Amino acid sequence: MDHNRYKVLLIEDESNIRNFVKTILHAKDYQVILADSCQQGILMYNSHLPDLVILDLGLPDRDGLEFIRHIRKTDVTPVLVLSARTTEEDKIKALDLGANDYVTKPFGTGELLARVRAALRSCQISRDAALPDGKFQLLDLTIDYNRRLVTVGGNEVNLTPTEYNILDYLSQNSGKVLTYSAIIKQIWGFDDAGSVKKLQVNMANLRKKLGAKPGAENYIVNELGVGYRMNDTSA
Repeated sequence: MDHNRYKVLLIEDESNIRNFVKTILHAKDYQVILADSCQQGILMYNSHLPDLVILDLGLPDRDGLEFIRHIRKTDVTPVLVLSARTTEEDKIKALDLGANDYVTKPFGTGELLARVRAALRSCQISRDAALPDGKFQLLDLTIDYNRRLVTVGGNEVNLTPTEYNILDYLSQNSGKVLTYSAIIKQIWGFDDAGSVKKLQVNMANLRKKLGAKPGAENYIVNELGVGYRMNDTSA
């Protein structure tokens, strides 16, 4: 892989970790842009438009989660959280806001590089799946975003507005696991005791309409207990 075409924005206030990660990435020919605060990270992000962001959460001016909130208003650039926060709640919060992955400190060099490659690969697959005329293609499934039209094998699939919105959201994040709460917030804008069941019912109907056969798994994968993922391969 030709790594040097990728720009990585590293937002980390601890100089020893910042320099260590920078050295690791430079050794693999990634271009590295540095920031030591949330505000500087936003400025560097807007100036350089990186391919990947590696983000610490414990920043001196603002919580790193604010950075995720900021860029997710408009962009889908992959964000890899690198944090000393290890609780499940912290991880879920970051993932729900739009982080692509979460690595806890201390971390291994090999693991970090593998997570970087995975985040970049997932983003590239998603970009490749989106056709230039505003369509998404996966196997024989096509989504025409401009017309809100879904076809399987050339045949139109009649979806409810909610079912279409779920499929749209999953396809726009192809290859990424979206938690139940992230999907619920995107589709309905709220969370309540019955939201997960409501999502599961809509998802069951959606998958049935896409093809009530095992092949439907080739489109949407159920990550048990976590959420759903639009597949990123034709396997």
